[in-house]
Amino acid sequence: MKVGIIVDVEPGIHGGIATALRSLITALGKLEGPETYVLIVDSQTQVDWLSPLAPNQAFQMRPASSGNPLHDGLRAVKRAANKALGRDNRVGWPSVPISDGWLESLGLDVLHFPTQGFTYCAIPSVYNPHDLQHLHYPQFFDVADLTWRETIYRAACRTSHAIIVNSQWIKDDIVAQFAVNPDKVQIIPEAAPTQLLAEITDADKAETRAKYALPERYIFYPNNTWPHKNHARLFEALAWLRDTKGITVPLVSTGARHEPSREKLDARMRELGLDNQVQFLGFVSSKELRAIYQMARCLVVPSLFEANSLPIFEAWAEGIPVASSNVTALPEQVGDAGLLFDPMDPQDMGTIIERLFTDDTLCADLIAKGKIRLSDFDFLRTARANRATYRRAAGRRLDAEDAALLAHDWMRYPIRN
Repeated sequence: MKVGIIVDVEPGIHGGIATALRSLITALGKLEGPETYVLIVDSQTQVDWLSPLAPNQAFQMRPASSGNPLHDGLRAVKRAANKALGRDNRVGWPSVPISDGWLESLGLDVLHFPTQGFTYCAIPSVYNPHDLQHLHYPQFFDVADLTWRETIYRAACRTSHAIIVNSQWIKDDIVAQFAVNPDKVQIIPEAAPTQLLAEITDADKAETRAKYALPERYIFYPNNTWPHKNHARLFEALAWLRDTKGITVPLVSTGARHEPSREKLDARMRELGLDNQVQFLGFVSSKELRAIYQMARCLVVPSLFEANSLPIFEAWAEGIPVASSNVTALPEQVGDAGLLFDPMDPQDMGTIIERLFTDDTLCADLIAKGKIRLSDFDFLRTARANRATYRRAAGRRLDAEDAALLAHDWMRYPIRN
């Protein structure tokens, strides 16, 4: 079976989605079986990022223009009409791209759209919407993004052969919002991407600490500063701890700075007097990321919306305790292996941070529970479940292992010996 995977993200730009996709492709390359995988890319940067490949994987560079001529013509008419009417062309009549036949020419049996984009085509398709955050927090998106997401997500969920999500919470949301058949929505939890990376040494950690002038003790939050990641309330929690408890808790954060909200976030940080207490490192190397995790006191995830959190998986893998928001799919993921707080309440968040920053016994207990919870997740199992979904979407017969993987939600019901 020949599986196409659309790669339309890049490292250093697209955060957790890019990390998850690279991890999935890496894990698929480790599986034995008759499948071959065609990675459909737009640039040499993506090729370099995903190399070296496994023997069962190959690249196909997408043509510079592979749109449908009729579709392109209609879009040109719409753009002209928008201009005449004084409308913003970004928000005028968003439409789903239509294949011009190039995708079909690759001889694929199934096509996976893992990063939210979608194209109508004649190939059985598998789609990952990730989440429907735009319907719950529309204020975090401009009109162009909202209309694009609503158009693409709804069409893709209704016309694809299978939908992959990471948790029951997201599945329920998609079924309710888009009225799709629940049997079409497959829950496949992810795992810790750092488990697929080389181990690091004490020298690596010392080098990383010196390079970034990291404090001796700090909490860690690796996430792009998109509004729903809720950095501002984390700042308020740190200020509350300092001003009411006399506890100064340094914060280290990695990931891209979201430019539309950066100025406001920086202003809030300065207003709270946290300039010397918060470090934004940007994107770091895989080795540095592991070192920063392992040297951190704990992970804090104050996000307002998650399908599942890769940093939580990574924290368990790197042996540090976890504190997380108590919203969306996060309680499903955390289970008893972390502390939960209200992400809208800086004092509640600060109280949890104080406990982790000061209580060694609590941290040791959570680290032990995190190791147990981590054993519930494995990117090779995630890859096998994706492969089983590809087989089912392509009309292939499933073996016993495939059927068992697709029948079980190991996020909520762990498989433990």
